[in-house]
Order: sequence, then structure tokens, then C-alpha cells
Amino acid sequence: MNILILGGGGREHALAWAIKQNPKCDRLIVAPGNAGIALVAECADIDILDGAAVVDFAAENAVDFVVIGPEGPLAAGIADACRAAGLSVFGPSAAAARLESSKSFTKAICDACDAPTAAYAHFSHADDARDYVRTQGVPIVIKADGLAAGKGVVVAMTEAEALDAIDDMMGGQFGDAGAEVVIEEFMDGEEASFFVLCDGKTVLPIGTAQDHKRVGDGDTGPNTGGMGAYAPAPVMTEAVTQKALDRIVRPTMAAMAARGTPFTGVLFVGLMIKNGEPRLVEFNVRFGDPECQGLMMRLGGQILDLLQACAEGRLDAQQVHWADDHALTVVIAANGYPGDYAKGSRIDGLHDLPEDSFHMTFHAGTTTDDDGHLVATGGRVLGITGRGATLAEAHARAYAMVDAIDWPDGFCRRDIGWRALT
Repeated sequence: MNILILGGGGREHALAWAIKQNPKCDRLIVAPGNAGIALVAECADIDILDGAAVVDFAAENAVDFVVIGPEGPLAAGIADACRAAGLSVFGPSAAAARLESSKSFTKAICDACDAPTAAYAHFSHADDARDYVRTQGVPIVIKADGLAAGKGVVVAMTEAEALDAIDDMMGGQFGDAGAEVVIEEFMDGEEASFFVLCDGKTVLPIGTAQDHKRVGDGDTGPNTGGMGAYAPAPVMTEAVTQKALDRIVRPTMAAMAARGTPFTGVLFVGLMIKNGEPRLVEFNVRFGDPECQGLMMRLGGQILDLLQACAEGRLDAQQVHWADDHALTVVIAANGYPGDYAKGSRIDGLHDLPEDSFHMTFHAGTTTDDDGHLVATGGRVLGITGRGATLAEAHARAYAMVDAIDWPDGFCRRDIGWRALT
């Protein structure tokens, strides 16, 4: 079968790498792709936010199945355009994607189905938001209501920090995404990422991970799109997982179906766990990045069968087959990220790295220059992933690869997996 993946980051490289292993995959196209993806698939230059362009490309290339990676195309209704054209597609409708594209919508859903989450208030005027912060006190969490590429969240430990976050977000830092803000109570505990496939009726858990959102070692500095992750997450015990399914995931899916907007795709459930009790931090409607890299290393080619079954409403007959192992991803980012950073610096040493079921370099922001050299084009650039029988083994493999890369203009955290390794 011919498969089209939309996206060009580390998540899409991991999906392409895993899907390519399935014998059902004949031709694999990724739009727009990147330098690493080009090693495992064809790359196509199409506007993935243009439904007509995606549908036309799929028709011209006899595409049998479309997999939508990032949140942007989902919020833009690309899955709707594909379904309207008769294409089989993995990804929720724009209406269901509001679980990520509008934090206030998600809070309303949680209120409706009594899912445990942080107390909150929603504001469209900065003065009201500032008054709320002064009344509530700190610590407190400020979130841009719309999509902000994983960066629209500030955990403010001081009132000044909270007020600055409101001014930045509502002043245009994230464009329209910050025109409104959601302000939440600060939740302490341990965070985890829980991934489930949903076909509108059936919910199928497919894995857990723990992301490292802050830029610096010891979880210091500003939030980022994610500096590394490992899977599975030990905090997601069987009991915690069952509570998350019973109290958060299934009630949310039922509420979405009752609204006439059933959810079909992968639901990324961001959780805060304290004393064995999970509370919802956020929903995303796509695989996490960098969590996806570790999940795909552990799932391999079976992911295509699972995604297809989800798209076709057949999840009730599916099982996930896990190896008893671990994966760990270290993100190498451009110096200055998540602030200003330079593009175009050369990266060497990747050709000598192993690439197999225990070692992979997933590209997130790369291209090749006119001389064929690999250069950085983004903030988060590479996701170096190791897999092993133990987390310590996966950690050792990942950091051995990191240390073999020659890129003076990049940096990484040296403590990915610290919670589970100490």
C-alpha cells in the first residue's frame, strides 16, 4: 500500500521509520519531511495546511492511507478534507482536535464529565487576567488558549513572572494563540505522558513515557517542546493507568461522542500524578515529540496495523504487543533554544553512528546544503534514541551516540531519565 505521512519533525521521522518496517508498506511519502526522513522515505513539497493540495496529491500518487503527524494540519481540518474525499486517514476532525487547539474547550469538557484537573479561569482581557493572578497568588500556571508549538505555558513561581507571561501572551508573542489565556492552579507531583488510540468507541492504550520539558539539567529554566523522554514511565503503574482510563480518558471520549464529535486518532493524555492519583494537565491530539521516538522504537512495524485499525473503527479486535524493554531519547537543540538561535550550522559525525533496532538518530530540524552536508534548520534538531533491556542500558546507548556527534552549535540535557535512574 502507498502511505502519506504529513509532517517534517522527529515525530514524523519516528513514524516513518516504524511504518516502513511493516511489509504492507510499499511506497512511503512524507510531506515535507527532512534530511533524515529522506533516508527512509520520499519527501514531497506540499502545503500540509491546504486540504485541497493534500487531497490532490494523494489522488495523483494513489495514496491508500494518510497519517497526520502535527497538530497544525489537524486543527486546520485536513483530516476532514481527506475523509470527505474518500481517503482513509489517521487523525481527528477539526472539531475533535479542539481538545488540543483550545485549552478552554478542554476545561469545559472536563467540567462536563467530572474529569480531575486543575482549577482554572479563562480570560480574553489582560486586566481581568492580571487581577485574577493577584487574587489567587503564586505559584500559578499561565497558558495560551490556542496552539503555541508546545511553548505557550509558563509555570510562574512569582507574581511578576505571571504578569509578564500574561503581557507576553496577550501582547502577541504567540499570535492569535495567545489572544485568550487559561490560568490554572499549580499542581505538584510527577508528570507522565499516556497515549491511547481511540476510534470513536474503543479506547486502546499503546504506551506511556515521561518527557523533560524544561531546558536545563535538574528541570531548570524555561519550558520547551521537550528536551528528551523515556518509555515506559514507571509512575504509570497498572493502578494509575486504570484510574486515568476510568476517570479521564473514557469519560472524555464519551462526552465527545455525545456532542456529535467522536474522537478518532491518538490521544496524548498529559498527567500529573500525586500519591497515586492522576489529574489531567492537558490533552494533545497527536503523538508527543520526543515521546513518539521511544514509543516507535518499542512498537516497530505493528504501529501501521494499529493506526489503520483505528482509522477504520476496528480497535476492538486489536492488541498491542510489547517487548519487555526501555527506550530513551535525548534531544540535541541549537544553542539559544528555546529563545533565539541561529540556523544553518553544520552537523558532523552522524554517518558513523549505528542505526538499528537499539540505536536511532531521528531528525527534527535538518536539511542538506548545496555540498551535501547536514545542517540545522530548527530549535530542536536531533532526537538520539537508545533502546535496551533496562533503562540504564538505553541511557548508555543514547548518550554514547550523543557524545560521538560533532556539533559545537548544539547542546543537550545530560540527565534524561533521572527520575527513574536515581
